[in-house]
Amino acid sequence: MARILTVSLNPALDLAIRLPRMMLGEVNRTDETHLDAAGKGVNVARVLVALGNEVTVSGFLGNANDGPFLRLFQTLGVEDAFQRVPGETRINAKVAEEGGRVTDINGPGVNIQRADWERWVAWLDALAADPQQQPDAVVIAGSLPPGISPEDQSALIGRLRQQGLPVWVDTSGEALTRAIEAGPSAVKPNEHELSDWVGESLSTHDQRLLAAHRLYRSGVDEALISVGDEGVLWVSQRGGYLATPPKVSVESTVGAGDTLVAAMLHGVLAGHPPAQILTFATALAAESVRHVGVGNPHADDIHQLQQQTRVHRFDDVDADGALA
Repeated sequence: MARILTVSLNPALDLAIRLPRMMLGEVNRTDETHLDAAGKGVNVARVLVALGNEVTVSGFLGNANDGPFLRLFQTLGVEDAFQRVPGETRINAKVAEEGGRVTDINGPGVNIQRADWERWVAWLDALAADPQQQPDAVVIAGSLPPGISPEDQSALIGRLRQQGLPVWVDTSGEALTRAIEAGPSAVKPNEHELSDWVGESLSTHDQRLLAAHRLYRSGVDEALISVGDEGVLWVSQRGGYLATPPKVSVESTVGAGDTLVAAMLHGVLAGHPPAQILTFATALAAESVRHVGVGNPHADDIHQLQQQTRVHRFDDVDADGALA
């Protein structure tokens, strides 16, 4: 069992809405609605706990509406190390239609004051320096709230890496660019986020492969690229791998990326063989799109999904970062 800290700097209450088709400007009738405590780091924590890990969750929560988070953390059995700040945690709407299209309507989040940020960073420094409490890895996932800049997150990654902690990052935009510059252990952009980072279109497999290799050579140990139903690219010192997921009926893609990150980290920390890690993570992400929420590692057909997942090793990566 690994000890893992997941960080959600800008969590949310997710209002998940499922309907046949969203008709703009008209009254829409939903098939299903849920209001859940969420945020990418929280979603990662859900999967890590289901896989048997010891998880601490942290970041910032508005003290006016943290009840759903409290109930979730108690149910999961995770340690709640979120810092409470004045105000309300944002509410995001995620509208999932038949066929898999998802529309996100996201709020900006609670404004984080500099004193709150510095107090939280001091807590994290103390945690990282304590041999009895130090996590085996840190996952920083999601967007940044007002008051926290991409440079702040980059500096945070650098501090944690200097303390010897593996840091996995899943974010986008300028926050992703600055995070990569800080040299995290792993990043997981999708093909669109990777395209923004390299500054060019990545419409073919070869283009995505070259971009993943470039990401690895930038100093990221685990370059993990999700490409929707086309699969997952993984470039690391173990070599380069492409996983093709099983064909499943898509209900909602929300949570699939978080599921992939959690399952990959779990396998890496457990020391499993690369093909086994990627097969399981890809299959579990595929399981997640069949329903609203993250993947369920205890699904009745998870073994069949793994058998239907294809993993191909396409190259070796030498010590200098060159493809062999």
